[in-house]
Amino acid sequence: FTWGWHPSKTSELLSGMGVSALKDKLGSENTPQEQLTCVGPPLKQAKVKDAEFVIARRPRSLRETATGISWDALPDELLLGIFSYLPLIDLLKVSQVCRRWHRLSVDESLWQTLDLAGKILLPGVIGQLLPLGIIAFRCPRSSIGNPLFKTNRPLQVQHMDLSNCTIKVADLQCILGRCQQLQNLSLEGLVLSDDIIKNTAQNSRLVRLNLSGCSGFSAESLEMMLDSCSRLEELNLAWCDFTTDHIRAAVNHIPARLTQLNLSGYRQNLLMTDVKILLQRCSSLVHLDLSDSVMLKPECFQYFHQLTYLEHLSLSRCYQIPPAALLDLGEITSLKSLQVFGIVTASSLPLLKATLPHIKINSSHFTPIARPTVSGKKNQEIWGIQCKLSLKNPVGL
Repeated sequence: FTWGWHPSKTSELLSGMGVSALKDKLGSENTPQEQLTCVGPPLKQAKVKDAEFVIARRPRSLRETATGISWDALPDELLLGIFSYLPLIDLLKVSQVCRRWHRLSVDESLWQTLDLAGKILLPGVIGQLLPLGIIAFRCPRSSIGNPLFKTNRPLQVQHMDLSNCTIKVADLQCILGRCQQLQNLSLEGLVLSDDIIKNTAQNSRLVRLNLSGCSGFSAESLEMMLDSCSRLEELNLAWCDFTTDHIRAAVNHIPARLTQLNLSGYRQNLLMTDVKILLQRCSSLVHLDLSDSVMLKPECFQYFHQLTYLEHLSLSRCYQIPPAALLDLGEITSLKSLQVFGIVTASSLPLLKATLPHIKINSSHFTPIARPTVSGKKNQEIWGIQCKLSLKNPVGL
């Protein structure tokens, strides 16, 4: 400023720099008193030869401890974005901070998938959680108390796994009675009722259904459900408490578009005539499991040859089928795997594999048909959907 600078130009220069010149040393004309009152003590002056002005500089200690924007100033959308990264236990904690956070913590966008596998769920828990907009609910091997729903509004659940749970028939009926959008359902190992089967039939968009090991429902209700769920592609009815009437209902009413079927475990009830009717009805089968059907004989192979898309076949422990007859299955060009445990001995297995090199023989003990989680995978997946919210520790709710 000493190189021929005139003081009258100071205001023009400082204006270009974004700094206001003072007339009376922190006079009220140029000092933003209200802002200074809000942010802290008065600002320091800085003197320059031939000109006086204030540089709005906060003390270093105050700059370092500034809190920034308040949580209360954040819009709902931003808070929801932050909450979406929280695990379940932390989401439950923030719901207790204030009324606003409680309202946001139960927003449907945060509760798309939930995994409570192996937990003890006290009465009322299911009735509070499922109405939050849950789409995928994984809860196998859990103890489920009375749901105690507070509303009759239908649930939005599309994928639900309640396999091997401890739950009363009436409570299960209460849950399924509110489900109308299910696409995948697993009730493996549960005691059911005709009303539960009728509730299941409400879900006309059902694609995968696992009733393996279930009991407590009639052949008539099974027939009605299969007629209603015409979109089924995967069905597991293995080892149910079925009579001959149940088998007849299943064989004659299984949806024709089915691609995967597990009808194993019916030693004396599944006959050759049943297999004939079944395979003529479901000609698009890709995966078929008829294990433990003692009444089957090599004569049924002619029906397998009629399945154009058959890739995986299980005939384990069908003891009336001799090992030599299995060579006939090698003519099925689409066949990729064959499970024949109990038929082929350990000594003859290498010879059979060498004779049918294009087919994997006894490569899997597990049938994945309509089951929600692949055996041996310790994760929170349910039909390929990863459940974000979960309780990793075995605690009760």
